[in-house]
Amino acid sequence: MTHDGECAASWTGVQAATISVAGAISGAANNRETHLHPKTKYVFTAGLDIDPAKEALFNEIYDTEHVPFLLKVPGVLAVTRATNEPQPKMRIDGKTATLSAEGEPKYSAIYELESADVLLSDAWASAVDQGRWPQEIRPYVRARRHTLKKVMS
Repeated sequence: MTHDGECAASWTGVQAATISVAGAISGAANNRETHLHPKTKYVFTAGLDIDPAKEALFNEIYDTEHVPFLLKVPGVLAVTRATNEPQPKMRIDGKTATLSAEGEPKYSAIYELESADVLLSDAWASAVDQGRWPQEIRPYVRARRHTLKKVMS
C-alpha cells in the first residue's frame, strides 16, 4: 500500500499483496508487476510467525489497522505484505533447486522508507503501538525478525 494508492514492490519466491488506500488487494500473486516508490531510499522488512489460533485476527488487524497507522508516519512511502511460498523452486546452474525457507518467518512486511531515521521517529514509535496490535497480537508473535537495507542507486 502506498500513500497515493500506487503499487509498492515486486518480490520473487513469496506470495505478495499490496493493499491500496481504498482497501483493495492486488499483488504479484495476480501477475501484476509492481515497482518501488521513486522516493524509496531504504527497505525495512519485518518478519514474524504468529500463533495459529490468532492467524485470522493477525491478518485482519495488520491490513485494517497496523499498515494504515504506519502509512501515516512521515517518510513511510509504501507497505507490501508477503507470505512464504510452499516448496519454491528455481533454475540455477542448469538444475532445478528447491529454495530453503528454513528458519524464515511465515509472514513478512516490506516497508519502503525515505530515510532510515523514520524507524527512530516519535511518529513511528507511536504508530507501532496504536490500535489492537499491542494487546491482541504482539503477545502471540514468535520468531520476529527485522532487517534494513539501503536501496542501491
